[in-house]
Amino acid sequence: MALDLLGRQKMPLDGSSSKQPAVASSSVSGGSTGASAAGASGPAGSAGVVGVGGGSTGQGMSGAAAGGTGGATVMGKQLTAKRSLKLGSLAEDIMPTSLGGGDEPFRARLHHLFSQIEKEFELLHAENMSLREKLEAVAGTPRDSTVGERLPLQDAFEVDGSVNKSFKSKLGSAGSKVKAGHKLRAQTSRIVSSFKAQSVVSSLVREFCGHKDGVWQVSTKAGQPIIGTASADHSACIWGIDTGRCLLQYQGHSGSVNSIKFHPTRDIVLTGSGDATAQIWQAAVNWEVPARKGHSSEEELEEEEEGPYEEKERIDVLRTPLCEFSGPGGHTAVVVAADWLPGGDQVITASWDRTAILWDVETREPLHPLCGHDHELTHASAHPSQRLVVTASRDSTFRLWDFRDPIPAVSVFQGHTENVTSTVFTRDDKVVSGSDDRSVKVWELRNMRSALTTIRTDSAVNRLAVSASGVIAIPHDNRHIRLFDLNGQRIARLPRTSRQGHRRMVSAVAWTEDISSNCNLFSSGFDRRVLGWGVCLPPKDN
Repeated sequence: MALDLLGRQKMPLDGSSSKQPAVASSSVSGGSTGASAAGASGPAGSAGVVGVGGGSTGQGMSGAAAGGTGGATVMGKQLTAKRSLKLGSLAEDIMPTSLGGGDEPFRARLHHLFSQIEKEFELLHAENMSLREKLEAVAGTPRDSTVGERLPLQDAFEVDGSVNKSFKSKLGSAGSKVKAGHKLRAQTSRIVSSFKAQSVVSSLVREFCGHKDGVWQVSTKAGQPIIGTASADHSACIWGIDTGRCLLQYQGHSGSVNSIKFHPTRDIVLTGSGDATAQIWQAAVNWEVPARKGHSSEEELEEEEEGPYEEKERIDVLRTPLCEFSGPGGHTAVVVAADWLPGGDQVITASWDRTAILWDVETREPLHPLCGHDHELTHASAHPSQRLVVTASRDSTFRLWDFRDPIPAVSVFQGHTENVTSTVFTRDDKVVSGSDDRSVKVWELRNMRSALTTIRTDSAVNRLAVSASGVIAIPHDNRHIRLFDLNGQRIARLPRTSRQGHRRMVSAVAWTEDISSNCNLFSSGFDRRVLGWGVCLPPKDN
């Protein structure tokens, strides 16, 4: 019986068996790692076939010891020949006929082709990154880049066209699409640029440092190169624009000074404070630099402790007001804003007690309490030439008060969804309002049912200002200052870097109409600084 079985296993050496190639192919493809069941209980020849052809790591329990080596060797050679025959046919199917059947030329050819593909991809990637940087420089300038570094859209796209010549030639038909797209963009940019104003160039000119706490407001005076600042350190200061020197410091308030306004014609100043009063004080300044006088040792020690921002020259200090608005009928809480009415014979004050009051400067008596807001007031300002006043409140509304008639008339406007932080008049009878809802709205004074323009921003808006040419300067909680026109078109963003701009919230801005000065825009913030900017504005359209 054993001889018959052994003879049957040797049959594939002389003839061709239909079962043996199946065992060999399954062994090659499967690569079994377990012990063969046939080798464990069957003939030795069977175990040899599985062990050599299949590359098995297992061992037969009895076939490995009893099987002959001759049949296994012959079987192994036959299977190896068939395996090389299959690999050769696979290589012939993949390789070009001109390369022959060897593995080395085929592998070298593949490496060569893949290296060329890799070089092409690297070149395309480099060109793509260059194009992306140029597009970001063009499209991202009004939003992210600093003012004065913008490139004309037309020039930028022409540069892109020259860079893309090699890119187009390599991509063939795709290059024509890219070319058409650039032509369309260039034409669009020319059309858009024809409607745009000239580029606005701005730079930081001067810093005014000396306050010991945040600065709530900055104000300018027409016809004189001075600015006034109101600070939470209970003081108000007057500064020389050209020198950056503090000319006068007022210390008459016992609370935070929240607002400051110059009289339109006289050298007096109106301030509102957290001590629930508004005061008028003399603003005559000494333009000569005072010489340092002899100090006592205690005074010198105090100056050293005051820090690097303190002026070394002696600063004129004023502590007595000309008049104060308080007492019966006055405010019972913080006065957040105060302004002069046209002519300077009356003032308006706004308070956290939810009221605004119209005062007579001569008698210091309240004329009209303005009630109606549901929450604390945040701002109040007067029209430059008419007896009109707007008051803003945390109740998300602002009110227009008309004092041109003996009985004041009032109109309520609900255009915002959060606190209205500031409302100012423009010279062409418009009202601009800013809010914590990150929007600025422009209203027509003759028809204020709906806003003419809505400007959406990315941060809460503080006390804004409008220039004589109609440019809105918007200070933000996120330390940015943005410029828009009255139509809602973005003009510029003032630079803010580690060396320029405010380090904390920008609380207020103010324009000056004195074109002879290098600074025409001023900003105050809670980094205790006031910054003077030189902004080159486009000419006003007639």
